[in-house]
Amino acid sequence: SVVTVVSLVADQASKLWIQANVAKSLERIDVIPGFFQLVHVENTGAAFGILGDFEYAMWVFAVFTVVAIGVLISLYREVPATARFMPLALGLILSGAVGNAIDRVHKQAVTDFLRVYTDHPTARRWLLENLGTAEYPSFNIADIAISVGVVMFLFAEVFLRPKTAPVDPENAPTP
Repeated sequence: SVVTVVSLVADQASKLWIQANVAKSLERIDVIPGFFQLVHVENTGAAFGILGDFEYAMWVFAVFTVVAIGVLISLYREVPATARFMPLALGLILSGAVGNAIDRVHKQAVTDFLRVYTDHPTARRWLLENLGTAEYPSFNIADIAISVGVVMFLFAEVFLRPKTAPVDPENAPTP
């Protein structure tokens, strides 16, 4: 779908720009001082750096990505032609999965560059005491697409799926 292509192009273009213009792990560009920065991090793991040091992580990611893409394509084929919300959700998830997979194939790491944090003394102290950190792990456009797509998918499944009438046990067909 168009949203898949647009999201994938935005993800890859933004990562290329970061790689060309922001020094890895050194430079930080303040967008909203004390809250949001552009950084350049190469994440060899999954979300939150999970499996980053695991020797076979790339194989795990490859298998997971191939299975996820297969499931997404299968789900997409089941969506009625008139549906608009679910194809958008599935397209976002697909673009994020493919965008991060391209990075892993190309350089065995995913470029993350969006950093949300706080320098506010009270909030920072509370976050450090209760969560051990005052920042969210750096992420990218593919991660946003996956997250938004999953929320949309869950919303559609819970609130937009046509309700089926309950089966009356007395009139149910017998096997």
